Amino acid sequence: MMNLANALITHKRITTTLAKAKALRGYVEPLITKSKNDTTHCRRLVFSQLQSKEAVTELFREVAPKIAERPGGYTRIIKTGFRSGDSAEMCMIELVDFNEVYTSESSTATKKTRRSRRGSGSSTAKTETKSTPKAETTPVAEAEVEVKEEAKAEEPQQAPKAESKAEGDEKKEDDK
Repeated sequence: MMNLANALITHKRITTTLAKAKALRGYVEPLITKSKNDTTHCRRLVFSQLQSKEAVTELFREVAPKIAERPGGYTRIIKTGFRSGDSAEMCMIELVDFNEVYTSESSTATKKTRRSRRGSGSSTAKTETKSTPKAETTPVAEAEVEVKEEAKAEEPQQAPKAESKAEGDEKKEDDK
């Protein structure tokens, strides 16, 4: 387990059998949790398990800062098929935060913002025409802004619809 853990920490991804990968997960995840606290005591505890200065240095310098806010689940096991010689089930075990394919997708997903429908379109057009000097604006652009403002003014408001429903309810009560 020590050699597998050293290889996983230094290379960030290794290919092995499924049984070894599942056993390695239980061995290496507590070590990664200990690496979050960078003290001499934690370094010595991890070194007693790994017996490799390079792996301990890599773990505390590169791996620990990336997984600092993650509460657990530092490794991922991906099944790759069967070995041709003895049909052993093979897999790839990797550190989760070091896979660029998955991390780039999640980072773009977090960058998305929710858009609101409330007046964002016309207010930007107004500010753009106001910020540019009169000599640079064209009459066509000014006409488009005026048309947009008129269209906004002609749209029915929500409040009158609610009042008309209340009036309709009163009429129904009067008919009874």
